[in-house]
Amino acid sequence: MKILAFAGSNSRASINKKLVTHVASFFNGHDIEILDLNDYEMPLFSVDKLAKDGIPSLATDFAKKIDNSDFLLISFAENNGAYTTAFKNIFDWVSMIQGRPVFGNKPMFLLSTSPGPRGGASVMEIAKNRMPFSGGRVLDTFSLPSYNKNFVEGEGITNGEFAAEVATKIAKIKMELSM
Repeated sequence: MKILAFAGSNSRASINKKLVTHVASFFNGHDIEILDLNDYEMPLFSVDKLAKDGIPSLATDFAKKIDNSDFLLISFAENNGAYTTAFKNIFDWVSMIQGRPVFGNKPMFLLSTSPGPRGGASVMEIAKNRMPFSGGRVLDTFSLPSYNKNFVEGEGITNGEFAAEVATKIAKIKMELSM
């Protein structure tokens, strides 16, 4: 199975990229590709730019990555209670590609984390409600609160309750996808 994983952040030190990379490690034995949104930096979406220049090749490249995968792992960073501009811009450009749903009708496991106690709950709520309208089949979600207290780079999720919760969800997803 081909798994595509990425964080909805362009921060070089993204805690969401660290979380999605950690969760991806539980799918060993599968072909895992972890994307960096910095590799897909495009002009800020506008209908004027679309009309003048068309869809950037990086948007079609990103869409091909989705299309060539079987399962998506996405960890959403929260900025002012919503998606980051980096993620939203890619989402907007890919949504302009005619004849395809943005997320290719792929099953997905949505994640989020933040330094605060809500763990990106606002962006998670937006994402889990939006993805089905954009060609994503949300199998489950997981939010890790208080990242700096509950995650150690190189070790992963250190809080036993949260580690067990994500492990249970991963096991359920593997069963559902017959992995």
